[in-house]
Amino acid sequence: MTSTDTSPRTPAAPGLHHPDTRRAFRTVRRFVLAYLGLSALTLVAAFVLRDHPALVTSAVWVRGTIVVAGAGVTMLLTVRAARGSRGAFRRLRIVSAVMLAAIVTVVVLPGILPVWMRVEQGLCGLALLGVAVLVNGRHLRTLFARL
Repeated sequence: MTSTDTSPRTPAAPGLHHPDTRRAFRTVRRFVLAYLGLSALTLVAAFVLRDHPALVTSAVWVRGTIVVAGAGVTMLLTVRAARGSRGAFRRLRIVSAVMLAAIVTVVVLPGILPVWMRVEQGLCGLALLGVAVLVNGRHLRTLFARL
């Protein structure tokens, strides 16, 4: 086994330091950063628009806070998974799918959120879709099945 191998069971298999793995996690990180950034900007926008009750409802504050917290957890899981944590990778797969489903539900149900926040949530959903596709792809699933 050479010093670049990361798995004692399959020396020829790509590991955490393989270019494809690094590229996949770099892309996941970018999607999660977009999700986190959009979420944080939403709370800033809600604060700026707080005197307009038609634009900033209590649902905006609640949903916005939950999404920022969820995005923070997603970032933490991404960092830990990129370092090789199987548990974090498994949770990242679950969280990205569950949050994506929640966003789709909120976006399609009328009357829950103002239009501006539904658009923002749609953009967050696209970022999470990218995360979900990558972490459920063959390369990363195979890698973490061996770790």
